[in-house]
Amino acid sequence: MTINCKGKLIDLTSPKVMGILNITPDSFYDGGQHKSNLDILKHVELMLQEGATFIDVGAYSSRPNADHVSETDELKRILPIVDLILKEFPDTLLSIDTFRSHVAKQCIDAGATLINDISAGKLDHNMLQTIADLRVPYIMMHMKGTPQTMQQQTDYDDMLKEILYYFSERIAAARQLGIVDVIVDPGFGFAKTLEQNYELLNKLEHFKMIEKPVLVGISRKSMIYKALETSAKASLNGTSVLNTVALQKNASILRVHDVKEAMECIKLVESVVRS
Repeated sequence: MTINCKGKLIDLTSPKVMGILNITPDSFYDGGQHKSNLDILKHVELMLQEGATFIDVGAYSSRPNADHVSETDELKRILPIVDLILKEFPDTLLSIDTFRSHVAKQCIDAGATLINDISAGKLDHNMLQTIADLRVPYIMMHMKGTPQTMQQQTDYDDMLKEILYYFSERIAAARQLGIVDVIVDPGFGFAKTLEQNYELLNKLEHFKMIEKPVLVGISRKSMIYKALETSAKASLNGTSVLNTVALQKNASILRVHDVKEAMECIKLVESVVRS
């Protein structure tokens, strides 16, 4: 199972790590942490050294009830960072965390590699056509509503069935436009209760029927620290435990704040499989 990144085939048969770089002031865990260009470059360099295949850059916080950010402000935040990273580390495979087609195009034109869309094209109806035109890999996530409304939309008759149907419909729409490289993200924490997040993780192997790589993003999320009655800051061990479960249930990419520990999860799970 491979995806084409700038002419380079990335084999996802062996799971990969996507390191998170939030440049928003209000992200749930690391908002405002990387305040200078030097801080950003040091963090990116560390993630690459620790084994990240992708770096995911986001300029619009998608945490529950996050403040709305205009497209203009999102571009002002993200484009200089894309330029900064690629000037210092030109071979970096940059993923752009955005649901806006214009932001996606501007960032790809600036040298980014793939697009990570929390709405699977539902918040910007030009997104799928833009991805088709750009011919880049596309991560589509499951979410209902928007970051501002999603926590009021957690009612499902059959959650797994509804999510699988959602992806079948979005993948079909993408395929019709000629989009080949699609990765699916079940959307842990997006329009899902604490219990629903664990049900989804427990049933993650059912996503094999979609026949697309699966990205799992559970790093330091509330599904961990609420269950453990702790904080995001104290949730690294819990993140590693659940990343291990995700790997055992067919995850192809782990999107994380802590790259070294995620790489260790992959190495140990692969050792078990080989034995």
